[in-house]
Amino acid sequence: MSENRLRIGILGAGHLGRIHLQQALTVEGLEVVGFHDPDPAKCAGVSEEFGIPALGSVEAVIEAAQLVDVVTPTLSHHACAMQAMARGRHVFIEKPLANTVAEGRELVRMAEASGLCVQVGHVERFNPAFQAAVPSLKDPLFIEGHRLAQFNPRGTDVPVILDLMVHDLDLVLSTVRSTVTAVHASGVAVVSDSPDIANARIEFANGCVANLTASRISLKNMRKMRFFQRDAYISVDMLTKETEIVRMEAVVGDPDPFAITLDLGGDKGKRAIQFEKPEVPAINAIREELRSFTSAVRAGSAPYVTIQDGFAALELAHRILERMHENLQRVAPGDRIPTPPTPTL
Repeated sequence: MSENRLRIGILGAGHLGRIHLQQALTVEGLEVVGFHDPDPAKCAGVSEEFGIPALGSVEAVIEAAQLVDVVTPTLSHHACAMQAMARGRHVFIEKPLANTVAEGRELVRMAEASGLCVQVGHVERFNPAFQAAVPSLKDPLFIEGHRLAQFNPRGTDVPVILDLMVHDLDLVLSTVRSTVTAVHASGVAVVSDSPDIANARIEFANGCVANLTASRISLKNMRKMRFFQRDAYISVDMLTKETEIVRMEAVVGDPDPFAITLDLGGDKGKRAIQFEKPEVPAINAIREELRSFTSAVRAGSAPYVTIQDGFAALELAHRILERMHENLQRVAPGDRIPTPPTPTL
């Protein structure tokens, strides 16, 4: 790949598409050649704000660019990405990878056959709070996640599992390198036609259990995950960008008089509780994922979040949706469906 700037075009000029365009302009080695959105008003506003031309069609963006950033509604991810790959373009696809498992599987086949670089926008992998926790994550056995959002009509074209929980599914799958053996789930559609609040319990072959709750009808926002593993507890707040690590370490010799020490009794000895709060750098996660994608294209290497990663999260999301549907089918008409409680933490 030449050291010249890579030409990138952006499909979608909605809330997230505008942010992608803004951040792409700051990535060294990228040249934003244009964008497309079917809404003329959005095109005019974004073009005026950033001085980037609004191109007349999806095809026009693909022809002008070497890299295509798909930030359209989920329902059109498959069509846009397939069209871009058919023209030999490297593709960044916002999460979720696609709307259905069949669409996702076809995208994976196309990417693997073409050898193109395809990255999926699971942006929380680049969240600096999660990145600060990664070195300490060693075989967690219990994971708890809460992703709560105040209602916003944007995103309600898909269930909350594909809209919000899919972020945490990717984080769990990237941390727990084991096969999913069982999925239990429940959810309720409160204000839209698909579930707005959902809970999933995911069990793995290595004994790990992940309990995830996602809601888009909460009174406050929360994006928090807790990881419990042998001798350590790790808390990651992806909203406030804070990471806390609590470790249990064996006490050798006389304990520190100022340390919190537990006497486990018998031959188990004493353990000291150590508190760590890693420094979390102030970085923009969307800028970092676009920078990472650009670097992978230049190097001809696999991106940090591969299309296979995106497909794994999509497939697990649909397993959760299937379990929820099965539970709803068991409820007789007129029966009351209990709503999972929104945690107050």
